[in-house]
Amino acid sequence: MTGEKVLGIGDASGMFPVIGQSWDSVRLGKTQRLLDARGAGIGLVSALPQVLVAGQPAGRLTEQGAHLLDPSGGLSAGIPLCPPEGDAGTGMVATNAVVPRTGNVSVGTSIFAMVVLERPLTHLHREIDLVTTPVGDPVAMVHCNNGASEIDAWAGVFAQFAAAIGASVDNGQVFEALFDAALEGEADGGGLLAYNYLAGEPVAGLAEGRPLLVRAPDSRLNLANFARTLIDSSFATLSLGMRILADESVGIDAMFAHGGVFKTKVVAQKLLAAALGTSVTVGETASEGGAWGMAVLAAYAAQAAAPEGVPSLGDYLAHRVFVDTVVSTVNPEPTDVAGFRTFLARFEAGLAIQRAAIKDTL
Repeated sequence: MTGEKVLGIGDASGMFPVIGQSWDSVRLGKTQRLLDARGAGIGLVSALPQVLVAGQPAGRLTEQGAHLLDPSGGLSAGIPLCPPEGDAGTGMVATNAVVPRTGNVSVGTSIFAMVVLERPLTHLHREIDLVTTPVGDPVAMVHCNNGASEIDAWAGVFAQFAAAIGASVDNGQVFEALFDAALEGEADGGGLLAYNYLAGEPVAGLAEGRPLLVRAPDSRLNLANFARTLIDSSFATLSLGMRILADESVGIDAMFAHGGVFKTKVVAQKLLAAALGTSVTVGETASEGGAWGMAVLAAYAAQAAAPEGVPSLGDYLAHRVFVDTVVSTVNPEPTDVAGFRTFLARFEAGLAIQRAAIKDTL
């Protein structure tokens, strides 16, 4: 695209440890010595891309890159590019969560929470990924492989049933009906248990996944409890990972959320607040996600190139991007928190079912 070998620092921190705004030179040296001792014949520094932070130029679109994106020739070369970032960094930007003690939750095919740290974690936690904001501040990420896909699957079943009886509904109506019903469900899901594990889940210690819906003879199976259990199951693994950060005394002043599940107002937000035990804020851009966040980073880079420059990324977001954004904040309700804890205890105990299902189908 540009002929430049560069990477945004947030994505770079997932490739190799960074310190400040560049690669960790101490670890680079250790790794290079290990490579040399094994005759790898690779110079690690030359193999890695250059690290850039938000606001720095990442090159300009070449003629070849322009043709690759638009073979018709309508796209011109020379367009400036900003440092590339993935879902993590763009999600932070899309939710205005780039300064210490802020965090965000992204809910999609996977689900993850990122909390900007005031200080490094005191212990190694294999369940926690350490990355950075687009300007290099340390971030603890709880990443769960499985998100809302199982909700999508069940919504598809209900849409097919509606069609079978001659009802005309679209997927949006099905989702809205399910989510609205969840608010009427019992706080602990009525004794139902579900797993959204279409893939393995490292936070839960599972190499593979088996989506399941389980109930006891005395569970209260109805639409409301079923819908609530589906949503709670998508947040359960995240809650397990967030307990690690709580044990590390990581402070969070504000937690923002984004993703398609928040298109139906309040429902997922309310249940996520119960799962995390903290207030959750959703803005009017909540369903836009990382693509919109990348556009904001591009705008920030364009502003940074102006003669007058721009403030820090945090100030830019707070005072120029989100200054007039309408947000809603939901605080966790004690009844919901207690109910989710009951559900989570059932969820943890039921992981033995997952392990047995994996073993029996290998």
